[in-house]
Amino acid sequence: MLNKVLIANRGEIALRILRGCRELGIKTVAVHSTADRDLKHVRLADESVCIGPPRSIDSYLNIPAIISAAEVTGADAIHPGYGFLSENADFAERVESSGFIFIGPRADTIRLMGDKISAKDAMIAAGVPCVPGSEGGTPEDPDEILKMGTRIGYPLIVKATGGGGGRGMRVVHSADELIAAVTLTRAEAKAAFGNDVVFMEKFLQRPRHIELQVLADSHGNAIHLCERDCSMQRRNQKVVEEAPAPFITEEQRARIGNRVAEACRKIGYRGAGTFEFLYEDGEFYFIEMNTRLQVEHPVTELITGVDLVKQQLLIASGEVLALRQEDIKVNGHAIECRINAEDPQTFAPSPGKITRYHVPGGLGVRVDSHIYADYSVPPYYDSMIGKLIVHGQDRETAINRMHGALSEMVIEGIKTNIPLQTRIMEDHAFRAGGADIHYLEKMLGMHKQ
Repeated sequence: MLNKVLIANRGEIALRILRGCRELGIKTVAVHSTADRDLKHVRLADESVCIGPPRSIDSYLNIPAIISAAEVTGADAIHPGYGFLSENADFAERVESSGFIFIGPRADTIRLMGDKISAKDAMIAAGVPCVPGSEGGTPEDPDEILKMGTRIGYPLIVKATGGGGGRGMRVVHSADELIAAVTLTRAEAKAAFGNDVVFMEKFLQRPRHIELQVLADSHGNAIHLCERDCSMQRRNQKVVEEAPAPFITEEQRARIGNRVAEACRKIGYRGAGTFEFLYEDGEFYFIEMNTRLQVEHPVTELITGVDLVKQQLLIASGEVLALRQEDIKVNGHAIECRINAEDPQTFAPSPGKITRYHVPGGLGVRVDSHIYADYSVPPYYDSMIGKLIVHGQDRETAINRMHGALSEMVIEGIKTNIPLQTRIMEDHAFRAGGADIHYLEKMLGMHKQ
């Protein structure tokens, strides 16, 4: 078993990792910026090290500072959480070459799945269904680009191979728009990711966003843990997540789940990961794999009873995965609402001091958050300040439970998106289930045809 883990992250996920370590008797080291010295997990950790000023580039993205903190505190492993350096292959490589265990996949696996073209090639080889599109990067010759566009069919989407989070992608509705879209996406990708390679795929009109959670050990064992529906999105950012996904049958779940588990075995995957799909007309189309823990992992934990963070720690310790596929049973329904420090109308960030804080309670209610009364939300990081998660015997019960929990939640001193989340829980299309990824923006009047 690991002895001491350095948590290379902040906020609610850092606190979540700390709790997992405590349950396994593992000591913890919290690293933090000067702006985060009062974070809850910093106060609770066995040791803490300041690694730089507030800007992420000077602290949470400062690889030498994080490695040094692990060295001076005698940590034997580093958990990257999500965001920041969690999918940075160079960081994973530096961690391992410095003599520490990286709690996640190997660097070569992160590189393979971090490049959308190589990831798609690997999934095709593993028998995982993918969106029809270009084979490899888009050619330089404009005539060849146009021929490829005709073959794929319109509308199509141009994507940066190194993109993510909604950046580096552009929808094209006709051949007249294609060359300009490729040129602009290449420039955007070069500026944002340092890689101007782009590719094209068929643009699905009304897909849902369905993802499958996996766990794999270092001994060739891999399982899937049901699917999540993350279709409630704004600007490609998830707002509400739920599990299991409405209207996905047991047969569909087993078919796609077995394929992703087999893909894990074929690529030698290690740790927790998520396969993301677009789902339309009964078909799954692979879009990417997140080689880390997801923000929305609690909904999977609540319906399966599996602690994903503890499983990450056990796998990193070299243990054989104790779970088998037949052990994974779906129990009830879970929903997660991301709670953000932002204006619910304009979505502008709302940093500042929290003057009053009250969390909801009751059967099946869970709050993952690092905030507290008198805590000041800094302006330097992502606006998410917590997650409200509920579990019920069925989807209707879970929705009603979430609606009640949102009405009990009090966060004063700053603005939050709680009113938006309440509106979603009351929305007829959400309550009916199966809304596509464009629905929320249409509801908010933001969607462009």
